[in-house]
Amino acid sequence: MSLRKLHDPSQGPMKVVGFMSGSGTNIRKIIEHQRRLEKAMGSSPFVVVALFSDRAESNAPLIGKEFDIPVVIRDLQGFCKRRGVSRRDMEAREEFDRETVKALSPFGAKVAAFGGYMSIATAPIMEAFLAINVHPADLSIEREDGRRRFTGDHAVRDAILAGEKYLRASTHIVEPLVDEGRLLMISPPVEVVLLGTWDLKREEDLLQAESLNQERLKERGDWVVFPRTLEGIALGKFAQDEDGNLYYNGTPIPKGLRLEEKIC
Repeated sequence: MSLRKLHDPSQGPMKVVGFMSGSGTNIRKIIEHQRRLEKAMGSSPFVVVALFSDRAESNAPLIGKEFDIPVVIRDLQGFCKRRGVSRRDMEAREEFDRETVKALSPFGAKVAAFGGYMSIATAPIMEAFLAINVHPADLSIEREDGRRRFTGDHAVRDAILAGEKYLRASTHIVEPLVDEGRLLMISPPVEVVLLGTWDLKREEDLLQAESLNQERLKERGDWVVFPRTLEGIALGKFAQDEDGNLYYNGTPIPKGLRLEEKIC
């Protein structure tokens, strides 16, 4: 059986462009992890070479300034408005993504790290980059029909309502079906915290529960698993076979590599 590494370290450090739409906390943690590796080891197996945002009001300029990283901003809302189309117009979205790929081409990035990037990527992005997303749920949990159970923007809320006692964050390859890409790594479980005064049948209490646990999962899940995934890819630990099945250090990971230390 022949395996091909997602990144071959012999080709040098893996160049990454960080995709973000808002605060960029996940992207910041990736950059901080890179800098820690550089300080501890003298170099990092991956390097964030540019930041990209689809929103003019994102924190990309602030993060870029802080870490001296080039920033490219292309406002998707303005792009669609000038053309008189909705953000949901997929032809316009593909045009936007094609132009984005051109704008980022000078940086030579191989990987696009989606850290709070709220636009659905189309074919031009997926063809130009190995796109990696972090999602606030255990994407290995499936419905009876085989589809993933906790996908979409309210995965934390849905998991709480389903009675899950622990939450996890997952990294996956960005592929055509949203949140259905091949799994890479799943974070340690993070305990769900619910205040005794909350009634989850009340919308206000449910929103508070979702917000609290989303933040807990971001700090203890996303910020753990996303940098480690990129480091693992950059070190050549992740590979795929001829059928696209993923492996970690030569071992199949059909449900992703699970990190098991519980975080309360």
